[in-house]
Amino acid sequence: MTTKSREKMAIDRYDPAEVEARWQQRWEETELYRQEVDWDRPKHYALTMLPYPSGDLHIGHWYAMTPSDARARYMRMKGYNVLFPMGFDAFGLPAENAAIKHNVHPKIWTYRNIERMRQQMRRMGAMFDWRREAVSSDPEYYRWSQWFFNQLLKLGLAYRKRAAVDFCPNCNTTLAREQVWGEDRHCERCGTPVIKKELEQWFFRTTEYAEELLDFEGLDWPERVKTMQTNWIGRSVGAEVIFRTEQGDEIPVFTTRPDTLWGATFMVLAPEHPLVDAITTPEQRAAVDEYRERAGRMSEIDREAADREKTGVFTGAYAINPVNEERIPIWIADYVLMSYGSGAIMAVPGHDERDFAFAQKYGLPIVEVIRSPERSAAAAAGETVGPLEEAYTNKEGTLVNSGPFDGTPADQGVEKVTAWLEEKGIGRKAVNYRLRDWLISRQRYWGAPIPIVYCEEHGAVPVPDEDGEKVLKLIESLEDNDDVQNVYANFEVSESLMAKMSA
Repeated sequence: MTTKSREKMAIDRYDPAEVEARWQQRWEETELYRQEVDWDRPKHYALTMLPYPSGDLHIGHWYAMTPSDARARYMRMKGYNVLFPMGFDAFGLPAENAAIKHNVHPKIWTYRNIERMRQQMRRMGAMFDWRREAVSSDPEYYRWSQWFFNQLLKLGLAYRKRAAVDFCPNCNTTLAREQVWGEDRHCERCGTPVIKKELEQWFFRTTEYAEELLDFEGLDWPERVKTMQTNWIGRSVGAEVIFRTEQGDEIPVFTTRPDTLWGATFMVLAPEHPLVDAITTPEQRAAVDEYRERAGRMSEIDREAADREKTGVFTGAYAINPVNEERIPIWIADYVLMSYGSGAIMAVPGHDERDFAFAQKYGLPIVEVIRSPERSAAAAAGETVGPLEEAYTNKEGTLVNSGPFDGTPADQGVEKVTAWLEEKGIGRKAVNYRLRDWLISRQRYWGAPIPIVYCEEHGAVPVPDEDGEKVLKLIESLEDNDDVQNVYANFEVSESLMAKMSA
């Protein structure tokens, strides 16, 4: 091959390192992807997931970004004024733990990674408008998160209450369900066994929008997605009934089957229920405490598993069934969750498979209050109708052993009993959801600060919007602190910030 042929071959061969770098520089210089307001062109807003700055891009990042980039380019070629920003979801426990491990401030660690990933994304040549970059750990960004929080607070959609949470005692923070791994329920970051802990937490009232989230009118969603959302929200219609302990404490119970109230032979509270400490007798204290500790190490999914053997412990206390004044024992069991309803159930073993298994295991009474057509026919023929051998869960039949409702067709029972409860003032019609309010609190430094001052005299007081600049300056001064371990040790930053703000 001649020298001239080799030179021509070299020119014809694509050299990405040279060609792409040259054109990317040209795009930067000409601001090809910079978008300006243009009222004469239709608008298109393209947004892909903002990556977490863990240090390097991987194929998963580009797997999500490539289709978004292709569509953004397609819309641009169709004449749309396309806004396609990029940024970094830059707060969180992983960055803080990595910073602690390397003894640097999380801000230094995070922004170093952002710069590296930013360069990698630029080399990929996507049409991101970098002038519109958003970094969630920038005070100028999260001040708007704080503004939104204040608006939700004013509307009663943000609130604070004590709640049982998954807590890592090593990381000293609340964990989301996705951060708890394995059958032994350990922290995904450090491997420490997770515990349940009662803490004052901030919530967003997502349940306020449960009905709206079930309205799919005008939404072109696949049926599969609609079904998933419907099941996630979990709307149930029934009644709320007030039971009382012998000491007079109220225990509200939500049930979809108020027609079976006369068959409630015991109550079950979630191990985390606030009444457990108050009602447990000294004789049962050790057994209850041991059971609660074991339950606290289990996930809600495991606790609700249908095929899992049901276990529980008697508290030593009793409640009064409001429909017949019967004295019934109060147990705790891990299959009852504080996150659903009131964290208490009336157990009707005759007509619930889970309660039936529990009652058989612990020798608790099983009362039939809905008789199947077959058993009714046998009784009418003079045959002896023995005890139930399994829970009867159908709604066909007749109410029996149900006081004033004996003989009522089962399909009318729910409506008639609910009306009777309301008339007697011991219950009411109610709707319940599996959807829970969103717990947003974390006990770590590297996250958007909740704009609240905790005052001994006035309690939790929101930081006024007009004072936002002062707060940002205080936070930035703390971020410049050289004493890394002190700056983001658990709670210390929030306490020092509050002290300075109070002064």
